[in-house]
Amino acid sequence: MSDLPAMSSEPILRTRGLTKRFGGLVAVNDVSLDLHVGEVHVVIGPNGAGKSTLTNLLSGDLPPTAGEVMFEGRDIAGCTSDHISRLGIGRSYQKTNIFLPFTVFENCRLAAQSRTPHALKVFRRVEGYAEINRLAYEAMESAGLSHRSARVAATLSHGEQRQLEIAMCLATQPRVLLLDEPLAGMGPHESQRMVELIKQLTADHAIMLIEHDMDAVFALAHRLTVMVNGEVLESGTPEQVRSSPAVQLAYLGGEELLHD
Repeated sequence: MSDLPAMSSEPILRTRGLTKRFGGLVAVNDVSLDLHVGEVHVVIGPNGAGKSTLTNLLSGDLPPTAGEVMFEGRDIAGCTSDHISRLGIGRSYQKTNIFLPFTVFENCRLAAQSRTPHALKVFRRVEGYAEINRLAYEAMESAGLSHRSARVAATLSHGEQRQLEIAMCLATQPRVLLLDEPLAGMGPHESQRMVELIKQLTADHAIMLIEHDMDAVFALAHRLTVMVNGEVLESGTPEQVRSSPAVQLAYLGGEELLHD
């Protein structure tokens, strides 16, 4: 993807010097990056590079050891995952995280319920909450699952389950989406469908994508950050990263793969 889309001049989320230590192990070391609405920022690197740890730091699943995470001008480093989610940062996981016995609609409705500003009344049927239902239906439509609304999640294909997880994120009305390997385990048809979904979501969201599928990476990335051993090796446009000798040597396997 060679042309950058129209986006806000200021990043909606930015990190500076973000670091996470587990005893003597430095899993993420001094990482700085910006996320803009209207942009897919892809983070790649070999296993153990610190990509998922970085996602966990941004989503509040882990507290940082040092550094800052600024979201819409406020420092959210160390805030709980629930608080960060309510601010407007949604995430998916490497392992699909949905309620398998429930229908697609019920999954999305539960996600939308988590944003209710007041406790639900015990003796009122949840179907009566029009706003919650509206958010659930809109999320299903955005994720391409309206035709599956009554299907039990356990009966969906792997690709559709990954779509459902994203739909549940959308039901919480996030401005930032952190997607951790959403194409993992998919065949070509499902992968292409997920790529198209992410493209559609880019206009209204800032997206950080972790992915190993290089075809998808270069189809989606407006910005690309390469991590190795917890550190940023290179960051810039896909063209800049493609031409980096350090990246070719350390991760992507040389000129041939980068320019195929």
